[in-house]
Amino acid sequence: MGARAEYGQVAEALLAGLAGAGDRDAFEELVRRRQSWLRNLLRRLCGDPVLADDLAQQAFLQAWRNIGTLRKPGSFGAWLKRLAVTAWLQHLRAKDALSEAGEIGQDDAVHEGTTGLATDLDRALSQLPGPARLCVVLSYHEGMTHGEISELTGLPAGTVKSHIRRGAERLKTILSAYRQSPEETS
Repeated sequence: MGARAEYGQVAEALLAGLAGAGDRDAFEELVRRRQSWLRNLLRRLCGDPVLADDLAQQAFLQAWRNIGTLRKPGSFGAWLKRLAVTAWLQHLRAKDALSEAGEIGQDDAVHEGTTGLATDLDRALSQLPGPARLCVVLSYHEGMTHGEISELTGLPAGTVKSHIRRGAERLKTILSAYRQSPEETS
């Protein structure tokens, strides 16, 4: 049995250390373990599965190119998250970030009979401006504190708090159909 087959049982920190020393099989195992999580994070951020996959690929490519510089192999997950968020922020800067910031129209509101809360939440998140979506996803989906988000994104802590507050308010408006009782929707 080769080294590759045994990597399924190896701790992530050790894999990151091996990958940092140039072991492609160890890096492959890191990608296998982290790809779903990273793609889901990016899908929440951008609302576009194809773009999320492209950004995840960019983040993994950056990780492979720079894993030799990772000083603490035990922080591979946080480091990869930083690479992914950086890829997302670069994407936002490359396009007109205001083009996504439209008003909520009648067609944008969530109605009963949709395919489920998760789909509606993803759709609602896609209606938030990029920076607000980033802060909301990192806070609620990733469980990060305001300080951690501020450090990761480079945004001032007050701005992070504002984005989360405004984003959450907008999500409540968009997802208001879920708060109504059955009698109210009849």
